[in-house]
Amino acid sequence: MDNPSDPAAPDLSGSLSVPGPLDHGGRVVLVTGGTRGVGRGIAGAYRAAGAEVVVCGRTPPEEEGGPLFVACDVRDPEAVGALVDGIVDRFGRLDVVVNNAGGAPSVDSATASPRFNEKVVALNLLAPFTVAQAANRVMQAQEAGGSIVNIASVSATRPSPGAAAYAAAKAGLVNLTRTLAVEWAPRVRVNAVVAGLIATEQVHEVYGDAAAVARVAATVPMRRLGTPDDVAGACLYLSSLLAGYVTGAALEVHGGDEWPSYLEALGAGARPVTPPAPPSASG
Repeated sequence: MDNPSDPAAPDLSGSLSVPGPLDHGGRVVLVTGGTRGVGRGIAGAYRAAGAEVVVCGRTPPEEEGGPLFVACDVRDPEAVGALVDGIVDRFGRLDVVVNNAGGAPSVDSATASPRFNEKVVALNLLAPFTVAQAANRVMQAQEAGGSIVNIASVSATRPSPGAAAYAAAKAGLVNLTRTLAVEWAPRVRVNAVVAGLIATEQVHEVYGDAAAVARVAATVPMRRLGTPDDVAGACLYLSSLLAGYVTGAALEVHGGDEWPSYLEALGAGARPVTPPAPPSASG
C-alpha cells in the first residue's frame, strides 16, 4: 500500500545508471520479494552494479533472463535457512541482503481478524528478522562481513488508517534495524530504507484512475511519486563502501513525505494538481 505507481508508467526493469563508487562487482546479493515492483527494480539495479543477484518469492517471475530465482516463503525459517545455505553453496558467500518482501491489503482496524494481523506481522516483521538471522550467521564468518538493508515504510512513522498491523510491523522493523546494527557490529551493518509512495505496477488497484493517482502524487512535496530506482539507489548506497560507517540508520526516501495540510487551511498551500514526470534513470 506504500508502493503504488504513478500514471507515467515508469520503467520497472532496474535501469539505474550506477557510478563507480556504488559498484558491487564480485558481490553476492539476495533480494527478497525481488520478482516484481520495488523488489524487481532493486534486483535490476544490483545487477547493473555488477553483483550476482538472487531473488526469492513464492511464485517465479513472469519474464525470463532475470536474476537467479529461488522459490521461498520467507515466513518459513526452514525454507529461509535452505535458501541462504543454497546461495553460499553456489557462490561461496553472501554479501548483501535486501529484505524487501512485505505488504498488506487495506482493512478496517475494528474488524481485522487476529489471524489477518498475525499474517501481516509475520510477513513484515518476523520474516525480515528470520532472513537477517540466517544472513548474519554467514556474514559474521566472512572477512568482509556484510550488509543488510530492510525496506520499511512511511507507515511506520505516521498514522496509517486501514493499515494498523502493517504500520506497527514496519515501525517494529525500524527498531529491529537499529537493535541488530548494535548487536552485529562491526562486521555486519544493518540499515533501513523508509520508503514513501513508490511507483509500481499496482497503482490503479490502490488509488483508481490516472486523475486520482495525480491527486495523490500532488500531496508529495517533490510533486511526484517515487520509482523503484529511487529506492534501489538508496539500497546501493547503504550497502556500498560509501556507507562504510553507516549502520542503524533509517534513510527516508519519500520525496518530502506529505505537504503540511495546515498550509492549505491557511491558504498558503497551493500545489499543482498534475505532478511533473519523474526524472530519467540517469537524472
